[in-house]
Amino acid sequence: MIRHLHIENYALIEHLDIEFHPGFSVITGETGAGKSIIIGAIGLLLGQRADSKAMKPGASRCVIESTFDLSAYQLDSFFSENDFDFDGTECIIRRELTASGKSRAFINDTPASLAQLKEIGEQLIDVHSQHKNLLLGKEDFQLNILDIVANHQALLDEYKDAYRAYKASVRELESVQEETKRSKEDEDYLRFQVEQLANENLQEDEQAELEAEQETLEHAEDIKSALYMAANLLQSSTDGTDALSLLKQGLSALQSISSVFTVADELAERIDSCYIELKDVAAELESNAEDVEYNPHRLEQVNERLNTIYSLQKKHGVDTVGELLALQEALEEKLMRITNSDEMLEELRQKVDTLQKQCVQLAERLSKGRVKVAKQVEQEMQERLLPLGMPNVQFKCSVTVHPSELTSTGYDQVLFLFNANKSGDLKPVSQIASGGEIARVMLSLKALIAGAVKLPTIIFDEIDTGVSGSIAEKMARIMQEIGQQERQVISITHLPQIAALGAHHYRVYKEDTEDATLSHIVPLTEEQRVEEIAHMLSGEKLTQAALDNARSLLENQ
Repeated sequence: MIRHLHIENYALIEHLDIEFHPGFSVITGETGAGKSIIIGAIGLLLGQRADSKAMKPGASRCVIESTFDLSAYQLDSFFSENDFDFDGTECIIRRELTASGKSRAFINDTPASLAQLKEIGEQLIDVHSQHKNLLLGKEDFQLNILDIVANHQALLDEYKDAYRAYKASVRELESVQEETKRSKEDEDYLRFQVEQLANENLQEDEQAELEAEQETLEHAEDIKSALYMAANLLQSSTDGTDALSLLKQGLSALQSISSVFTVADELAERIDSCYIELKDVAAELESNAEDVEYNPHRLEQVNERLNTIYSLQKKHGVDTVGELLALQEALEEKLMRITNSDEMLEELRQKVDTLQKQCVQLAERLSKGRVKVAKQVEQEMQERLLPLGMPNVQFKCSVTVHPSELTSTGYDQVLFLFNANKSGDLKPVSQIASGGEIARVMLSLKALIAGAVKLPTIIFDEIDTGVSGSIAEKMARIMQEIGQQERQVISITHLPQIAALGAHHYRVYKEDTEDATLSHIVPLTEEQRVEEIAHMLSGEKLTQAALDNARSLLENQ
């Protein structure tokens, strides 16, 4: 629960430090004094989006920080899973905004994401504002109430896992059906493509080899002439001026002086090595020249084969034979799937049927649990609403089963039906209840599920709208009751009957300075509470009667 709240440079708040306590507390103040500002600041701690416009004008940084006492709650798993320090008792959440629009969040001084703030926030605080009364018009909210009371979260999680698997299998089946339909329409063309590629018997390195052979064939005469010329220059001149003859002469000259010039032997060996190598080159040149010949028939064959390859590459939008072979393999697999599509579809249909049956079985168990607790909720809601000025109230939880219409929560449709009078038909709460009646219904529902939902803090933001007098007092008693269950309940109220029953009372007020209007919140002493409640009873002018009435309300705690 909230132990301390610090707000700095947020909206009309320049600096605020306030301690909160367990049990039932109330916050009062005139309209526009800044009560909603405090709720907005707390919302930022719960991961709501930040707006730099909410910063106090002229400030460079806004800070909202709260210390929570979690010693009575088992939240260790969140901190361990997200690698946040936690001593088992205290958690500090801080949110910082800058004038440039940047936002940072910290949990126990470790940087945190907004998703992490939301995750922990949902386990720390429930802020019930007036607009949340609209939840009574949403079927999933009403269904959730029954699930909370039924306390079958593990079963619900199991169903949701099964439902996700079922929906995934349905999507897979539909995808394969659509693909099969398209493929069968194109089957003849696919088969033609596969046969065309297969008939060509393409080889991985074929294109490069053919292109090299094409170059040779197209320039055969030039190649042959150049090879013979090189060979002749090495060894075939008639006057002995070819390279090999000249090397031979040089070798003989060196050998003739080797007995008188020792270096000649080494030089002779080197020339002899060159002679042997060039002689080998000359022989290879002649051999290659003999192998090269102009073959127009073979060139025509090569050109035709390359044209076939180029045509296939252009047709299929690829650049290599390897890509054509990969395409051929993919088309063959596609044809195989078409051939085996009926078997594949049947397997998928069986999978869908199996998962659907599993979902239906789990949904049936959920439904039985909801139907069972629906009677309990009806009875408890009537008992809670009767003393809240509804002596003739009728409240019913309608659970309608649609086995063929599975959703993410089962196959039940839940509606809370209501009538504050003896006569008349029961209708959905959101359609028939007045604002004050809806507020009482929501408070009763919150009280009903408070024991099951282990939230440390519940904040009621003017839930008393549309009620007054003794009804307001009874609503306050309910909030007192909720606050006694190791929980912190804070009510923002305009009603003295509710304000008087708080164990702790805070007042929000505005102060005008020379250059700004500032909002403050302060805890009230007993005497200050008397005056505040008296003002709520009589207005700006205090009367003795209002003061006496205020004391009487406070004594009635």
